[in-house]
Formats: sequence, C-alpha cells, structure tokens
Amino acid sequence: MHCEIGRLVEYNMEEKLKIKLSIADRVYPLTIDPRQEEGLRKAAKNIELLAKKFEQNYAVRDKQDVLAMCALQFASKIEQGGIDRSENTQAAFERLRALDELVHSKLGE
Repeated sequence: MHCEIGRLVEYNMEEKLKIKLSIADRVYPLTIDPRQEEGLRKAAKNIELLAKKFEQNYAVRDKQDVLAMCALQFASKIEQGGIDRSENTQAAFERLRALDELVHSKLGE
C-alpha cells in the first residue's frame, strides 16, 4: 500500500505544468495544475493592464505602489461582490417570507 501512495504522488507531480508569468517587469516561474493556466494568464494580463492604467493616469512610477493599487482594486471588487450577494440574499429571503405569510393568510381564510 505504501508503494501505491508513492506512485500516486509521483503521478500527480507529473501532471503539473511549469509556466512563467510576467507582472510589473518581473518574471514569476510557477508550477501549477494545468486547469489553472488560463485563469492565471488572464489574471496576470488584467494586472498588467490595470498597472499601466494607473501609471498613465496617476503618474505613479514606483511598481510597488502600482501593484498595491492593483491589489486594492481587485480585492475591493471581491469584497463588494460578497456584500452585494449578501444583500441580494437578504432581500430574496424577505420577499419569500412575505410571500409565505401571504399564502398562509389566504389559506387560513
């Protein structure tokens, strides 16, 4: 059984993909699951585009500042999405509760 586990780990390691992503004039070598490649490449491209936008619009030259602004932009979108979903869920719950009360009041008549 120990040999089977070793083979499984070895097999999974062979499925990894080595890629290089360029972000803010630096190259980052990564070993990833092949299913992650498209998402990582799109994310790197979006970071690059946003970084260039910040550099052009705000005359920011320090790459660390630009990357911090990018991180804040992307993180705030994720957080706001969670807030929006929570508010939508609460609103839907309130509508369902009102509908349930209406149904019960009509059935009780």
